[in-house]
Amino acid sequence: MRRSDGIALAFLAALAVASPLRAERPVLAPVPAIDAAPGRKLETAVFAGGCYWGVEGVFSHLKGVHLAVSGFAGGPRNRKVDYEQVSQGDTGFAESVRVTYDPAQISYGTLLRVFFSVIADPTTLNYQGPDRGTQYRSALFPLNAGQEKAARAYLGQLGQSGLWRDPVVTRVERFTGFQDAAPDHQNFLTRNPRHPYILRWDMPKLEALRTMFPALYRDKPSA
Repeated sequence: MRRSDGIALAFLAALAVASPLRAERPVLAPVPAIDAAPGRKLETAVFAGGCYWGVEGVFSHLKGVHLAVSGFAGGPRNRKVDYEQVSQGDTGFAESVRVTYDPAQISYGTLLRVFFSVIADPTTLNYQGPDRGTQYRSALFPLNAGQEKAARAYLGQLGQSGLWRDPVVTRVERFTGFQDAAPDHQNFLTRNPRHPYILRWDMPKLEALRTMFPALYRDKPSA
């Protein structure tokens, strides 16, 4: 789906009025039993969970997050791609978000908990919400051994939680690099709060964050 062209916008406007579909159901995921120990003053984490507009938008409203950037991860190292190429679904890349955070304020484990509580459904294979294809898969890209241990343990914990009827299919994938998306895809939720796609699929996630994690939520998003 080309969310940026006129045809897609017209379709999404109609969808926002007519469709009974809503964003993924919020689920209060458990507190992680294993977390990643901080090693730096600022840490970085990479998540893929469907359209990066909403993923970035939610993470940017978390206290302790300094920066959330939309882009692409998961494909071959050193291959350069753009939105149009990734949208074809055959590059190996997924729409992703790079999160820079202060581990003294928020931990990697807490980011994982928020991600699976209000952003991504871990049981949907190669899709989230209305978006279909491997480029919309849910995946975790650990940047160090601590993150990998925590990510794998948490996926196992989610699988045993009984919170979802279907099995957890989110994968831990090898990090091969991150490429920023174009400027018009950055801070999209903040700049376009009335966009039909944002209203239908992403504002409910932001509201769920505010309601379910009030101690973590901040009104003003990060840069």
